Amino acid sequence: METGEERPGLAATLRALNGALGRPASLWVKESSARNLRHRDFLAPRAALGAAYAGGQVPSDVITAVTALGGPGVLAVRGCQQTAAGLEVQLRRPEAFQRLLGNPPGPVPAPLPTPEGAVVLHCPALRCLGGLTPRHLRPVLLADHLAQVLRTQGVSTHLVPAVTDKQSREVLQQLRVEWPSSSTHSPETVSALKQALSRCPYATDCEREPGVASVPEDIICKVHLKSFVEQQGLEGYDPNLGVLLVTEEKLQTLAELQQAVLQGMAGCQGGCCSVVHMVSCEEEFQQQQMDLLWRILDPGAHMDLQKHLVCGPVKVTNPLSPISADQYFLLRKRQMYNASVMKYGELAQDEAWTEVIDILTVAAIRFEMLSTAHRSQITLDLEDSSISTKGTKSGAFVMYNCARLATLFDTYQRAVERGTYPPLPPGSELNFSCLREEGEWLLFFNYLLPFPEVLQQAAQLPPPSKGLRITANTEAVCKFLIQLSMDFSSYYNRVHILGEPFPHLFDQMFARLQLLGAVRDIFHSALATLHLPPLSQI
Repeated sequence: METGEERPGLAATLRALNGALGRPASLWVKESSARNLRHRDFLAPRAALGAAYAGGQVPSDVITAVTALGGPGVLAVRGCQQTAAGLEVQLRRPEAFQRLLGNPPGPVPAPLPTPEGAVVLHCPALRCLGGLTPRHLRPVLLADHLAQVLRTQGVSTHLVPAVTDKQSREVLQQLRVEWPSSSTHSPETVSALKQALSRCPYATDCEREPGVASVPEDIICKVHLKSFVEQQGLEGYDPNLGVLLVTEEKLQTLAELQQAVLQGMAGCQGGCCSVVHMVSCEEEFQQQQMDLLWRILDPGAHMDLQKHLVCGPVKVTNPLSPISADQYFLLRKRQMYNASVMKYGELAQDEAWTEVIDILTVAAIRFEMLSTAHRSQITLDLEDSSISTKGTKSGAFVMYNCARLATLFDTYQRAVERGTYPPLPPGSELNFSCLREEGEWLLFFNYLLPFPEVLQQAAQLPPPSKGLRITANTEAVCKFLIQLSMDFSSYYNRVHILGEPFPHLFDQMFARLQLLGAVRDIFHSALATLHLPPLSQI
């Protein structure tokens, strides 16, 4: 890749293709199946052409314009023809390989040096008094992953609440969750909220009437949420919201959120900070109460940027009794150890294998929790047979294929040191026309090329279309890694990378190693958003 040249990408190429057709709407479809990629890379379907051109016939000058496409980030077109399926485009594949792999700038564009916005991710589940359960883990793991994805896009991200409970901190450490453990809010912030409460027209004293059960001592007052919702004309709130009894603890919660917002606004250029409440469906009602209390006591501009990301239920099958998050981790760890013994034989009882099993366990849990859309229910099967190193949709399978790449490059490096192979030349000197196996273009076109856009889409937090809830693509990275692992495994099982040490075979071997080195980098970057380190062995 030439110095300073923009990284070739799908978005830029699709924009250029649409521009060549002169149509505002996107008519093109990116192909992804091995079957279709044998013939074409993009297709403007016949039905779409029929609506855009008389008789569905594309003028010859338009086809000429498509063939001549170019520009920053745009992949060069080899050919364009109209067929029964529509208008088909095939790219200049060796040139595409060369531009991305010839002098690769890295799999992900560098993040912005100074964030233009900030996000506070709030997980009320971490305030639960009875200890964490699998149901609580789902929004926490989502927030941990989303924070990492946002940071790859240069977004300043803050996590609340601080976890001060020792047992909860240990569970999060086991799961490789990086979460703050010390709170930053000050007593002055709580005092300011109390003053706002004393002036609040929606707050009334809790009168202790004779013959009526006494009001708990920690109740400060009651706030009429429903009246506020009706007078402000707010939409999307539960109709059963009525009166909220305000306690010191609730004010401390708001103070911590308020402090996080102030920190976020101070650390970004635009001074804009949104708050995403990551809640389970069971916590949604209580968080709506806190949302409204915050709006009432601090009617600042950022109040319009509160969003609610709601997780579907977590159903646990075959539990002998309610299971804690710690018990869930230990159960999965034992199951992962037993599954690994079945696959690899008795494991060495050393520190290295202990760490491998720990990482595989975290991978299994994270993919179990994160590879399903956050709105949907997930079911945790606690039977021993539910964890396996063989399933193609598991975290263990992803880690296994990442380790296969590490083994490949370690084997190659040792062979270089023995003099069996020469060192890998610079990418600019490689002959990428040797990459003719269909799995090679599949890895390039479906994974290497679109990976930055996968991260961008996973980091998007669109405003609610109606009400309070937002939908995010929190499952995108896990699904991407699972599909990448399946296609890489298929290719790796079919193609022998390190062949006989004959000079006339080196060009193809070098091109394949350069391709797979880029695939390895993609694995590492994607796994980093899940706090999973790459494994050098399994």
